[in-house]
Amino acid sequence: MSFSKKIGIVDPPEYISMEKDKNQGESLADQVEAAARALFAKARTSHDWDHTQRVIALARRIGEAEGADQEVVVMAACLHDIGRARQDASNGSICHAQKGAEMAAPLLQELGLPPNKAENILHCIRAHRFRKGEAPETLEAKVLFDADKLDSIGAIGVARAFAFAGEVGARLHSPGKDPFKSKPYTEDDTGFREFEVKLKKVKERMQTREGKRIAGKRHAFMTAFFARFLAEYEGLK
Repeated sequence: MSFSKKIGIVDPPEYISMEKDKNQGESLADQVEAAARALFAKARTSHDWDHTQRVIALARRIGEAEGADQEVVVMAACLHDIGRARQDASNGSICHAQKGAEMAAPLLQELGLPPNKAENILHCIRAHRFRKGEAPETLEAKVLFDADKLDSIGAIGVARAFAFAGEVGARLHSPGKDPFKSKPYTEDDTGFREFEVKLKKVKERMQTREGKRIAGKRHAFMTAFFARFLAEYEGLK
């Protein structure tokens, strides 16, 4: 049975046979990447496969600098957002990190990974969204957390904030509305609200030295952008 069928994806672009992939001599990470990519055919732009590819690149970079297990890092990065479509469809009531780990477990079992490595990957997935739930405890989980959060700030972060706002039908800006009282997935879930409520706090949440170094520069750009955005919106610039 293909991975896509096993986890209950109703209409994937194609079914990935893990046995076939093994016979082709691909690495385990390559097999995981192929299986994960098939689940993003109908993903929203803000959390599509392009986002995952950027997270993979950042995770490799941070993982190398920090001395992490790169196989775990790459596999976890490939799989970290496979539950995102379920969260979006539920308007946020389903946690994509928890759902993604549930979806990834059968694949990792099928690949025959050592139990400690498989559990580390699942922990990375569950903890990459860390807010109130599971915190990243292993080095690899901290690397993935930082890689994912870095893609939410800086120039890319600004672009993604407005892309997500468009996806949920939000306005360009909601002046006069308290962003901390506005609700997510509404017309007031603007790019500026995302910055005020979440993105400006990301720099302080970095878990690794390399993540903190990269975050400092991205945060400075993003802060300057939104200051300029508000000034232009009000006709001051």
